[in-house]
Amino acid sequence: MIQNHSEVHANAITLILQVSKSVGPMFDKLQMDYCFYLVLILMNLMHVIIVIINRRDATSKESSPFINSSTSDVEKCQQYDGKNMALFEEEMDTSPMVSSLLSSLANYSNLTQGSKEHEEAENNEEARKKTVQAPRMGTIMGVYLPCMQNILGVILFLRMTWLVGIGGVLGTFTIVFMCCSTTMLTAISMSAIATNGVVPAGGSYYMISRSLGPEFGGAVGICFYLGTTFAGAMYILGCIEILLIYIVPAAAIFKMEGLEGAEAEAALLNNMRVYGTIVLSFMALVVFVGVKYVNKLALVFLACVILSILAVYAGVIKTSFDPPDFPVCVLGNRTLASKGFDICAKTIERGNATLTTKLWRAFCDSEFLNATCDEYFTSNNVSQIQGIPGITSGILAENLFSTFMEKNSILEKRGIPAVLDPEAPETNTNRYVLTDITSFFTLLVGIYFPSVTGIMAGSNRSGDLQDAQKSIPIGTILAITTTSIIYMSSVILFGACVDGVVLRDKFGEGVDGNLVIGTLAWPSPWVIVFGSFFSTCGAGLQSLTGAPRLLQAIARDGIIPFLRVFGHGKANGEPTWALLLTACICESGILIASLDAVAPILSMFFLMCYMFVNLACALQTLLRTPNWRPRFKFYHWALSLLGMSLCLTLMFLCSWYYAIVAMVIASCIYKYIEFCGAEKEWGDGIRGISLSAARYALMRLEEGPPHTKNWRPQILVLMSLDAEQNVEQPRLLSLTSQLKAGKGLTIVGACVEGTYLNNQPQAKLMEVEKVKGFSQVVISSNLRDATSHLIQAGGLGGLRHNTVLVSYPKNWKQAEEHHRCRNFIEVVRETTAARLALLVPKNISAYPSNGERFTEGHIDVWWIVHDGGMLMLLPFLLRQHKVWRKCKIRIFTVAQMDDNSIQMKKDLMTFLYHLRFDAEVEVVEMHESDISAYTYEKTLMMEQRSQILKEMHLTKNEREREVLSILKCKCIVDKEEKLGQSS
Repeated sequence: MIQNHSEVHANAITLILQVSKSVGPMFDKLQMDYCFYLVLILMNLMHVIIVIINRRDATSKESSPFINSSTSDVEKCQQYDGKNMALFEEEMDTSPMVSSLLSSLANYSNLTQGSKEHEEAENNEEARKKTVQAPRMGTIMGVYLPCMQNILGVILFLRMTWLVGIGGVLGTFTIVFMCCSTTMLTAISMSAIATNGVVPAGGSYYMISRSLGPEFGGAVGICFYLGTTFAGAMYILGCIEILLIYIVPAAAIFKMEGLEGAEAEAALLNNMRVYGTIVLSFMALVVFVGVKYVNKLALVFLACVILSILAVYAGVIKTSFDPPDFPVCVLGNRTLASKGFDICAKTIERGNATLTTKLWRAFCDSEFLNATCDEYFTSNNVSQIQGIPGITSGILAENLFSTFMEKNSILEKRGIPAVLDPEAPETNTNRYVLTDITSFFTLLVGIYFPSVTGIMAGSNRSGDLQDAQKSIPIGTILAITTTSIIYMSSVILFGACVDGVVLRDKFGEGVDGNLVIGTLAWPSPWVIVFGSFFSTCGAGLQSLTGAPRLLQAIARDGIIPFLRVFGHGKANGEPTWALLLTACICESGILIASLDAVAPILSMFFLMCYMFVNLACALQTLLRTPNWRPRFKFYHWALSLLGMSLCLTLMFLCSWYYAIVAMVIASCIYKYIEFCGAEKEWGDGIRGISLSAARYALMRLEEGPPHTKNWRPQILVLMSLDAEQNVEQPRLLSLTSQLKAGKGLTIVGACVEGTYLNNQPQAKLMEVEKVKGFSQVVISSNLRDATSHLIQAGGLGGLRHNTVLVSYPKNWKQAEEHHRCRNFIEVVRETTAARLALLVPKNISAYPSNGERFTEGHIDVWWIVHDGGMLMLLPFLLRQHKVWRKCKIRIFTVAQMDDNSIQMKKDLMTFLYHLRFDAEVEVVEMHESDISAYTYEKTLMMEQRSQILKEMHLTKNEREREVLSILKCKCIVDKEEKLGQSS
């Protein structure tokens, strides 16, 4: 082990000496000795991380089903067997260990899955025809380093010190702890989902869509895509901020010298928009030309991030014994902008003369000692404080608590007395360091959260990993742990080393325009400036590379029809159209031109994505579906629910109105996919919830008989089919759908004569009129038995039909239709025996279809016998449908001449009032002779029905039972006949 460690040192020294020969002058300027030791520390650190993680990977390597067990691999295992080299088995080849390490670093890529295939296709036109090689990436290169590079970024370098200064060490530590806890809990849930199967291109979208269904997956996938796109805008804005404020301020197109207040702010924002658009166009062009160029720069961007962080820690250590000299000039207790003076004094002594300084001339109307000066300038002294007093100075106590400020407030140093006339107007405010925005706790949460995103970089490339089941959990959780330690320690160290006025100075105006975190870095502030610049450029390129591929994965799934065009691209699969849309959306973020305003927007989208990842894991765990078998075992539904709650809380903490907008966008996408786009069935968890809820509801229905208040028609429709199993009377389905205002159960049943083995039920009963309900086809040796089975066995548990709808038999007098009459009578008998309501529409072909509309008309009800209100309920339900909505209900009842018709009408109106029905009431007075004639007519109809019974060759007792059954249901049949004629 010592020998291997020495090899790392030797290679690092050799590498530095070779580079120093070619770029020697630059090393002289950047203090070569410091850089030498810095790179040496970096090589040691990377070696230790590789040793730790590969030790974890090697423990189960031999039994892993994901390792290619070819003959060559077996020979290699035998070659190193007994030599204690299993620790480096992942990186080992015939080449030495250090060469293998450097080769892995050289081949490092932070591209999402699918990008490497596109790169290979660009280099070789026939790459698509070749066999795909087995994935070779391990935990470090495949998960740990990409997650580290995505998590550590622009917020750490540009806003972390400001967050500590405004929120205080305690407040900022709380924010960091909350956000890091959220991502850790999400990573646990994500690890469980990712190890339950292979996650191809699409990452979080794939996990959520396959766990919660295409509706949730599409909605959250679009939100994640928008979050990634706006993240690219944020990185580009950070890149431009570093360029124009800290590297080349003279490059600004809209000059800010001499401008104050809103004019200076507008000039800065316009510069950000112009340069941001230029950089975005260049990056989009690079991605369009080929991702191989982004891949080649991945190691450079990673090195910039690591070197910058190491430079900060080295600077913190250095402050304990040699604090850097960064004086801050204050007037009274107000911080002065360093660009307005050269010497921090009002006057200087030169020989025997007292001369005024540039600072004097900034606050006075002339350079003479008797000039008229600003009142605050005259009443207070100018002093210098040390901007970075060091970690042993005790400044931590002063920076513990928050200092929230209004926009354009002057930064003031605590503990320094100042003379201030509260009634005097503020003058020369542009000479001081001013705040650019109004700060409050929730704003800090929204600005900080994007710095902990990027945890899915490993799961997005699971197909490229050698053992995704182990690499994703270990690499992701270890990366989050590492970055959380970096963030939390940074909060404490910044508060312990840097003075509060410097921390609250967002753009370093009080420290000669230096990047605040750069003032703390060692050996030079330029390490942080250039490191953060290149890391933001790299992060922007990665966002523009990953977001189009995520959109392409959604488009190719076909769940959102209008996005299908973005699934196409170049011949090698590059998502050209998706890249164009991504660049346009990213440009809208750049036009906002403020990093502080863009950060909460992408926080919303990422938080919503993380929330649904936790929800997916919790549901799968609680439902205990047989397919839920993740290899990662350290998860629990309570942790997932806690993570989901934290995500929802942070969404509203960041910005309640942005949270509502994000939810509305997701809801609209969800309903759109549900309405016209969800053509996929992936066995999602929402269906599992539906099954569990249905089982629970059915069990509850069995607890007791239904109350009359809960009664609604739950209809069993008996359909007849032709020889080709098509519906003979589709208007029966139309009537069923028009009666569905009660939201009851609908079962469309059909009977087929034959044997089940030879006639599989294939009738599409519900598609004719688009009736929502259940269909059931029963095959039996005869139709009478099949109908009986349907009436007896239809439904499940408490969810059964209480009404049977069957058409009146037509042509029943014809001999060839004799079986229809007998079957109809059997249906009447069985529904009566089962105590079910029976609806028999006559001339069903004359009934309206669902596409027709009645602009006027009446639904007439001839109410002869009090039936408990069933006859009143049917027209009420019909009027709820759009076909019958404009029709009016009329209730007719028959009275003799000597009856009190007025009282009958009043009683009937009172009855309808209690039933809450709006209907016209008519009492028809008839002479006894008319009533007799009416009765005679009905008697003739009864004789016709008796004739049917005789033709059926029934016995006398059977005929009597049939007559009794007909008498019980004749009223309903007659009313339906009247209803059909009046309509």
